[in-house]
Amino acid sequence: MRAGLTIGTCVLLIACLSTRLPAAVQDPYDKSNVPIEQQPTDPALAKIVLVAGDAGTGHPAGDHEHFAGCALFYRMLKQTPGVWPVMVENGWPKDPKTTFENARCVVFYMDGGGKQTTLLHEERVNKLAEAGVGIVHVHQCIDYPADKVPEAIKWLGGAYHPKTGARAHWDETFAVFPEHPVTRGLTPFKLINEGYITKLTFVDGMKGITPILACHNPKAKPTDKPSETDGVFFFVYERPDGGRSVVNTGGHGHKNWGESGFRRLMINSILWAAKVEVPAGGAKVDMDPADLMQNMEKKPAKAPATKPAAKPAAKPAA
Repeated sequence: MRAGLTIGTCVLLIACLSTRLPAAVQDPYDKSNVPIEQQPTDPALAKIVLVAGDAGTGHPAGDHEHFAGCALFYRMLKQTPGVWPVMVENGWPKDPKTTFENARCVVFYMDGGGKQTTLLHEERVNKLAEAGVGIVHVHQCIDYPADKVPEAIKWLGGAYHPKTGARAHWDETFAVFPEHPVTRGLTPFKLINEGYITKLTFVDGMKGITPILACHNPKAKPTDKPSETDGVFFFVYERPDGGRSVVNTGGHGHKNWGESGFRRLMINSILWAAKVEVPAGGAKVDMDPADLMQNMEKKPAKAPATKPAAKPAAKPAA
């Protein structure tokens, strides 16, 4: 009786202590839970390659989180049966031959202004596009040097031209969406201090392009008269080569991926570009809010002074 009471008391004490112990603090900079260039073992799986750029030099913590953004896409895509995402760091695969082999779609999330690795590996990107592989650009990756805009338009249907494009930050709520596979299951969402890149240069007549999201700078001058396409910042493109492309010029602040509607639109779009059927209710994008800010880069809270974008280096072997 006495021993039983002692055991019971111990169990009760342990239970009380366990409820008071704080949960283990997750290191937001730990990237060990993201396998790099892990290839599928089943060739029947739809391979989607996620290419994360560098740490977003010149941007403060929480902005231009290319690795964390692609890692989030990785976790979301894992929730769709039959899909195998492959994560790539530092802007280009260490083993491009193996990593791009049989890829259904390649997603590029990185800085632009001449720093895109797509410029250094233009020939390889051309071959991917010619093979009908889906091409996706997120945020500033769409900002191409003027002389490369025609090539980018060939891949994507539209691009930011440094002489005519616009960019600005503001808050915007989105609640109305066109009917398209990429908008399945969407719920309204609000983007905070998003970095919209607009007034893009599009393929002639917008042929093959479906605008998905558009907005206009609330601080624009009253005399400004935007065209119907000036505010488009998220669109999909059915290329003449049979492939599909997606451009989302948003994705500046990582916290905006916490909006399930925005997250689902991105994952739906990647699946669509890979020619994977988007579920009727939209792709699964389940996420514990506590897991949003993980796999981050160690960057200063305030952005350092930036230098002009460097010109692309000599092209290495593809």
